[in-house]
Amino acid sequence: MRTKHSPTCERKGSDFLRMLADKPLRPASGFLDRTIHVSDTFRREVIGFIAKQLPLWKGRLSATERQESETFLTDKLRSHLNSATRHSDGFDVLQFGTEVPDEIKKGRVIDLAAKPCAAVIVIEGRAYTDFETVLPIECKRLPIPRGQDRDEREYVYSAHSSTGGVQRFKAGHHGGAHNLGAMIAYVQEGETGVWEEQISTWIHELAKLDPSSWSLDDLLQRTPNQPLGVAQLRSSHRRKSGLGEIMLEHLWLVMN
Repeated sequence: MRTKHSPTCERKGSDFLRMLADKPLRPASGFLDRTIHVSDTFRREVIGFIAKQLPLWKGRLSATERQESETFLTDKLRSHLNSATRHSDGFDVLQFGTEVPDEIKKGRVIDLAAKPCAAVIVIEGRAYTDFETVLPIECKRLPIPRGQDRDEREYVYSAHSSTGGVQRFKAGHHGGAHNLGAMIAYVQEGETGVWEEQISTWIHELAKLDPSSWSLDDLLQRTPNQPLGVAQLRSSHRRKSGLGEIMLEHLWLVMN
């Protein structure tokens, strides 16, 4: 049976379209109406939230998935964190993105970044929208996968390029607009204590080979209160190019 054409519906539809055309559009109207003022400790609270979620996320992965690539793991972690924030008071104003462009170094991307979600977050007088990074996060596998242009020290430094994790922050290639960042290690072989000693050895060696760029001040130190199921370390690094010091919080998760 043919549907009868309705002039009334046509008129109503046309009126509605004209109404939309006449109404001025406001960018992001209704999406960023909330302004949230948080303390200067908010970023550290975000790091604590991630530390709590890491073992829960690992529990959702199969044994095979836990040995996957950095890109695979970070994508899955982003999805888990975004789901977790929706059900966490105080963190429901956050979202996480991967491969996020750095604010200062154009062409550089950050592995994982925390951003506001449907709100403006004000920290220490600065307002962050959903286009801006609140916390930059670098992710690495331990051990580093073998390859022609790979360096086993890549969590810290690479002799082949500026892909070293700590190295990127020190050079201002990542997080140049921030004084606090984070690094996540997916520990796929060995224990965290072994890697702590190994990374300490690499930094000692770099301090001898290139004392103008590295020193014992770059060493990682265990934090007093360790999160459940995660090793947390802390480091502080001087930066060049007129950038101030940056503090890094390191979260290491054993994947086996």
